[in-house]
Amino acid sequence: MNHSTAAPDERQLRIDLAAAFRIIAKFGMHEAVANHFSAAVSADGRKFLMNPKWRHFSRIKASDLVLFDLDDAISAKDRPDVDPTAWAIHGQMHKQLPHARVVMHLHPPFATTITSLADPNIKPIDQNTARYFNRLAIDESYAGMADSEQEGARLARLPGNKSRLMMGNHGVLVTANTVGEAFDDIYTLERGCQVLVQAYATGQPLRVLPDHVAEDTAQDWERITDFSIAHFEEMKRVLDAEDPSYEH
Repeated sequence: MNHSTAAPDERQLRIDLAAAFRIIAKFGMHEAVANHFSAAVSADGRKFLMNPKWRHFSRIKASDLVLFDLDDAISAKDRPDVDPTAWAIHGQMHKQLPHARVVMHLHPPFATTITSLADPNIKPIDQNTARYFNRLAIDESYAGMADSEQEGARLARLPGNKSRLMMGNHGVLVTANTVGEAFDDIYTLERGCQVLVQAYATGQPLRVLPDHVAEDTAQDWERITDFSIAHFEEMKRVLDAEDPSYEH
């Protein structure tokens, strides 16, 4: 995967990240006032934007996002607008994985259901689930809330060369080069898990795609990042028509 080394436009990044929060809330994939998205604003990833502590996704505006600096970590940890779990996870993700320009961590209901199974793999039974064939890292060592830098560092080591982490008994985390790609990825992951949960619920055997079909489908997904970006841009147009306050 090619990653940009140029610093992005912070204003546009704020707008896109705020839009992603609002859209995720519209889809009911948020978790009360928890969960966080972050996006690097420096080429080395050490400065990044993230949502403030305990702000509902549906109310987040571009100006609400907090700019963090890994080189000023002591003061960041002491700030009242910083959730310790957010700093632990996202701080370490941007520190250990500077190529991960955007990091989204959620507890969406269907994906979290799959992470709670003895086998948390997303089996390829349709076009959406096939997107994740052999493309998931899995954490099987949940030990409570990730509120320490040690735990954040452990999580950051797990993805390896993958961009999605199924956090066992916890939730999911995706990384991407842009907000649009990350949004579409986590959207499709949740949709795929919804289909898989419903298929399991029938009690009938799954018709799992052959490996070569699943792999070809996953590769096809990787060739259409413009689809992901177009999906996000269309959803921003929906927001613009309903409530463009996220841009402020």
